[in-house]
Order: sequence, then structure tokens, then C-alpha cells
Amino acid sequence: MSKKIVLVTGANSGIGLALCERLLTHNDQIHLCLACRNMQRAEAARTALHTSHPGADISLLKVDVGSLQSVLEACKEIKHRYKKVDYLYLNAGIMPNPQISLKAFVNGLFSRKVISMFATGEGLLTQQDRVTADGLQEVFVTNVFGHFIMIRELEPLLCQPGNTSQLIWTSSSNARSSAFRLDDYQHTQGVEPYSSSKYASDLLSVALNRHYNKQGLYSSVTCPGLVMTNLTYGILPSFFWTLIMPVMWLIRIFTNTFTLTAYNGAEALFWLFNQKPESLDPRAKYHSYTSGLGNGYTKPQKMDLDEDMAETFYEKLLELEGRVRDKHKLQEDGR
Repeated sequence: MSKKIVLVTGANSGIGLALCERLLTHNDQIHLCLACRNMQRAEAARTALHTSHPGADISLLKVDVGSLQSVLEACKEIKHRYKKVDYLYLNAGIMPNPQISLKAFVNGLFSRKVISMFATGEGLLTQQDRVTADGLQEVFVTNVFGHFIMIRELEPLLCQPGNTSQLIWTSSSNARSSAFRLDDYQHTQGVEPYSSSKYASDLLSVALNRHYNKQGLYSSVTCPGLVMTNLTYGILPSFFWTLIMPVMWLIRIFTNTFTLTAYNGAEALFWLFNQKPESLDPRAKYHSYTSGLGNGYTKPQKMDLDEDMAETFYEKLLELEGRVRDKHKLQEDGR
């Protein structure tokens, strides 16, 4: 196919859907693949995109990145459909059962840390995790490992001679080294699996560049800022948001991290679509920012990461991949 192939996981709502809308507005000659686990919502998203872009070339792909079987089946279908993938947006993610410390919230609300508290959730948010059918922590496998397996499976399509491809992650300012440990990278022993998983994706992106840049594959991470999506609204009761939203719009006048809308949150994801990947800083996180007047822009910030740790984490993921694939093969042979 001569068209650019753009695949977006978690494309049926929020930042993923806003990104798809922006991409088609900019270039309706791409082939856009909406990779989602809920096909009813995916079809609704495609209908909405076709309403605003009647001639757009949009396909659907069923994939649950929290399930190894689903990822493998989806990648098999991708390799059947396409000869290459130009952009792989690793956007799907979960923050299950977010809980907020009301004491920390109230204390932070009347302190100088209020903006940082809202922007990062540091010291404020905890989540409950569970083990998947593959025996992995759900947040880790959904936000990191499922995408890693997808990259590994699609390597022949991503690493085409004479062609450059981009991996673009939706990370977060909530990614913190204090929540991540190499000896517990699935975060089985903590209460901040989301923060851990986002820091893990930052580490992985650095390692992927080290291993794949020479093959024409480049990885970048983005931060959407504070965006009001279904994930965000689930953190607090609805009446809290009704009370707080006017304050948040006011705060945005003084800070650029309150992007608030999915359209503005997708700014960095969209900006990277138009960049030459060779010119990007592999250790930068590209942040979506919004001015007080509501104008979006992108700015890179150097990530505070240790490259040796990134490499060690990459090696641990390869080891885990081997174990999971062996287990999967035994289960398949036993059927």
C-alpha cells in the first residue's frame, strides 16, 4: 500500500479518538486502523470519523493488549493485511479502580503543590490491580507488556529497508521512578501500578531506540497533560468535578500542563506525526501543553532515566517474553 499505515491502540475514545480526528483533518490520505478491544465502540468511533471525513480510509482491528492471545491474533491479522506499518501509536492503557486520599487531596488543595498534585497525582492516587489469565499483573501487561509483544511481532513490518517507522507511546507525568523497581517491575507489591507502568514504558522507549534505530524504527514517549477523560472522571465522584472544574479552568491561565480536553491532550501525539524521527531526542518526553488562551503546543523535556536500567529492563522483558511464549505454546499443544 502506498498510503501511510497508522495504527492506534485504544482509538475508540478519549485521547486516542481525538488523535485520529486530528490526523485525518491533517492528512485524509492515510490508512487509519483503529485497534480496540470493544468492537461496538470501535465501530461507533469509525462512524463518527466518517461523518467528519467521508472519504477517509479507516479499518478496525480487535485487540485487547491485556491478553497475549488477543495480541498474537491481532498481529497475525495485521501481517495479513499490510506489508508495512509506518506509525504505531501505543495509546491503550488502564488505571483500574483509582482511589484518592481525601486527606492528601484537601491538604494539597490549599498548598503550593496544588498544581503539581492535579497534574501528576503524586501522593494522591492509588489503584487496585489483579492477575490476568496469562499470570501477569493487569496494569503492567495492558500498559506495557502487551504493546511490547506487539512491537516484537510486528518487527518485520516496522523495520522495512529504506523506510522509517515510529513507535509513539502515551505516557504520563505520573510516571515516577519512586513507583518502579527492577526486582518488581510488574508492581506486585505496591499500590501505584499505573505510575510504575508509565515509568516502565519510558524506560522501554529508551531501550527500543538503542536496539532498533539502526533498522529505521524510532520510539518516542508523550505526556498528554491533565486531560478530562473517562479515566480521569473515574477518580472522583461526579459532584467533585462539578465543583472543581471552574477552578481548574482558572488554574490553566497560570499553568501549561492543564490541557483538559482530549483534543489538546493529543497535541504531542499529533506533533510527532509531522516530525522526522531521526531528529528527535530519544531521551525526551514530548509534553502536550496548552496556553491560558487554549492554544496547544508541544515541548520536550529530558527524562531522568538511567540507560543501564533501561537496558536491564529490556532484557527482563525479553526473558519474560520467552517464558510467556513457552507457556502459551504448551497450552496450544495441549488443546
